[in-house]
Amino acid sequence: MTSRTTTLNPGGIASSGRGRLGDRAFRWAVAAGGITVLLILALMIGSTTLDALPVFSSQGIVDFLTGITWDPGVSRTEITGTYQAGVFMFGTLVTSLLAITLALPLSIAIALFLSDVAGPRVARPLAYLVELLAAIPSVVYGLWGLHFFAPTVLKPVAKFLSETLGFIPIFEGPVVAFNPFYAGVVLAIMILPIITAIVHEIFRAAPAAERQAAYALGATRWEVMWQVVVPRSRPGIVGATMLGLGRALGETIAIALLIGGGTTINISLFQQGESIAAKIVNTFQESAPEAIDALIALGVTLFAITIVINMAARLIVRRLGDLSGEAIS
Repeated sequence: MTSRTTTLNPGGIASSGRGRLGDRAFRWAVAAGGITVLLILALMIGSTTLDALPVFSSQGIVDFLTGITWDPGVSRTEITGTYQAGVFMFGTLVTSLLAITLALPLSIAIALFLSDVAGPRVARPLAYLVELLAAIPSVVYGLWGLHFFAPTVLKPVAKFLSETLGFIPIFEGPVVAFNPFYAGVVLAIMILPIITAIVHEIFRAAPAAERQAAYALGATRWEVMWQVVVPRSRPGIVGATMLGLGRALGETIAIALLIGGGTTINISLFQQGESIAAKIVNTFQESAPEAIDALIALGVTLFAITIVINMAARLIVRRLGDLSGEAIS
């Protein structure tokens, strides 16, 4: 007859020796998973940075980031061309900021409608549709934008803005066939369901007691949403926004199809532009070895931009959490 040892852990919960062994195994499995992710990330950063170092050394970090000349060489052993990422960084930031500017207000409005206005019979299927939109591949968005949305919807809008607001540099015409405006609007549609789904869950998690207290004090539904729900959810909104911005910064196919491939910095949204991801995907296959290293340097630059934005978002969320009394780790 065998006996089974049972002890009480510090929380007062009975556990057996087999249970403690399972806890240790689970702890080691989780730790191994975390370490593996960190190793893969370190390997990716290290290998790409090592390949990009000759380009950074040849061009100089400042000139590489701020210059606007991209003249690839054909050498296999040294850097003979001129590689400067200013045009691509500008196009990446312009399309991403345009997308966030358009998507964020719509995402908050849709999330508020789903959480505080629509009834369960309407909110559930609409929330499902929003999540379904987030699963559509980016190439589908790009082809839809290229063959239907841009020529049918966006082109008349762009011409109207150019004719009425052309005195503003960003709306200066003429409107070319492919431009950052088209790319930014389609990109906004792509990140809209991602931000909306996250913000919707954040709004749903807002304490019902605070809503009821506001209603008890005589607040209207509009006042409850904008003075209770949105301020209470501000850290989560910032996090969702930065997640959408990260998606926008790294988007490739849709931007490559719509932005136009310009080689100079154009202030106007209606002139051709270029982004980092689009430049990489459009020229990687036909590039010489030194140009491939330069494209890898572009990828490292994009990765660094993403890290900086994520760190800034983390600081903002932590600060907002401190101001609202929440514990944000």
